[in-house]
Amino acid sequence: MAASDIPEGFERQTRPSPLTDPWEPIYSKQTPDAIILGLRLAKAHTNARCFAHGGLIAALTDKAMGHSCGHKMRGTHSLVTVSMSIDFISSAQIGQWLVIESEVIKTGGTLCFAQCRVTADDAVIARANGTFRVVKAKEA
Repeated sequence: MAASDIPEGFERQTRPSPLTDPWEPIYSKQTPDAIILGLRLAKAHTNARCFAHGGLIAALTDKAMGHSCGHKMRGTHSLVTVSMSIDFISSAQIGQWLVIESEVIKTGGTLCFAQCRVTADDAVIARANGTFRVVKAKEA
């Protein structure tokens, strides 16, 4: 994938995980309020019908919302997912630029709430809501 295929402001993510390693390269962009994820859809990201797999979208929304909550809390806490809901609105195809953009709704001493919008080439394909428990780093 050429660097010109990646929208301005996105860089390779710095928080990989064993779950998402096979989906690399995943990109991120930091704003004052959130961590935005981006991914150029490839065959490895699809289901049998060659659409972006719902599990991929769910995992990336969870990741984006959790990281955004942690970012909003200035990295002083770890977070674990308590609950998440997702609505699949449309589909995404190989070659499209997938963006997962979160909004932190509320942070607290025990819980953090976020919502997320997923687009493929700027068309909304999913939305998600998540609740995350705030924990000390060694509890996570």
